[in-house]
Amino acid sequence: MQTENTSVSVIIPAYNEARVIGPTIRKILELYPDYELLVVDDGSTDGTPGVAREAGARVVKHPYNMGNGAAVKTGIRNASGDIVVLMDGDGQHAPEDIARFVKDIAEYDLVVGARGMDSQANVGRGLANWVYNSLASYVSNFKVRDLTSGFRAFRRETVLQFLSLFPNRFSYPTTSTLSYLRSGLAVKYIPIKAAKRVGKSKIRIFRDGIRFLLIILRIATLFSPLKVFIPVSFVFFSLGLSYYVYTFITAQRFTNMSALLLSVSVLIFMMGLISEQITQLRYDRVRVE
Repeated sequence: MQTENTSVSVIIPAYNEARVIGPTIRKILELYPDYELLVVDDGSTDGTPGVAREAGARVVKHPYNMGNGAAVKTGIRNASGDIVVLMDGDGQHAPEDIARFVKDIAEYDLVVGARGMDSQANVGRGLANWVYNSLASYVSNFKVRDLTSGFRAFRRETVLQFLSLFPNRFSYPTTSTLSYLRSGLAVKYIPIKAAKRVGKSKIRIFRDGIRFLLIILRIATLFSPLKVFIPVSFVFFSLGLSYYVYTFITAQRFTNMSALLLSVSVLIFMMGLISEQITQLRYDRVRVE
């Protein structure tokens, strides 16, 4: 639980955000002078580290561009606060909202800012996020309102247990959200309005969209294997049974193809059961204070 002595670290992973990060830092320090403000420069080439230091932030630098997720992991490892607030350095997230995150983290383990459709960069991005949210909701049995939002708050002691699972690129929000839900930790979404970013987005909808879908499937098999294995098993079982009915009606026999499809469905189902048991053993060991 949060106490009066609880410290807060605000972490901003940044890559070539010199044009906008200065005003963001100054606004945060004006609103929350007692908070630690840590900027992780991910190999910027436009003077971002100097601008961040001049504005008053503590800066940790990567020697080259390692990825947004890697910057987040560096920030969490170097933070000194009991509560960690992550936000983007591109001007989209309002510093005024940080207080809402810190307030709710007293009751929840993870608080995430959920963007509405009016805050999406474009219709394509909004549709893609809807697909991601729907898949994640299916996997987790929880209404995921914004799977890719980078504006979120954790208790540092808890998030350190999941840090090794975070990828180095743009999908750490997906991994962190599903990690928390799979471990039985409390997650809350709060509505936010994201401003239009300054500069071009570093995410490409087709290239990174396919990557996000693969990551969701990978995370699904890591966290809730039966959610993936059972539908696949059912497809093979349905094909095998349908083909058997067809061949029985037309030729009065049970074919090798029907046997193969039905056998594959059973094998996939059994693999899912084994994977589910392994996953359960892993997350039963997660220690929550």
